[in-house]
Amino acid sequence: MKDRLLRLPEVEDTTGLKRSTIYQKAKQGLFPKPVKLTERSSAWRESEVQAWVAGREVVNV
Repeated sequence: MKDRLLRLPEVEDTTGLKRSTIYQKAKQGLFPKPVKLTERSSAWRESEVQAWVAGREVVNV
């Protein structure tokens, strides 16, 4: 099964994080790294973002 790619606005909506935080956490290894689509565009694998969200829910319970 193919994994859907999410663009930044969808990742922001899904996680509740803003652009700068998403990139900062990805750089620190605390959030999935984006997949480079072109020189100026990136996307995230939906499964990785969903797994990150699920992991956060467990921690926040």
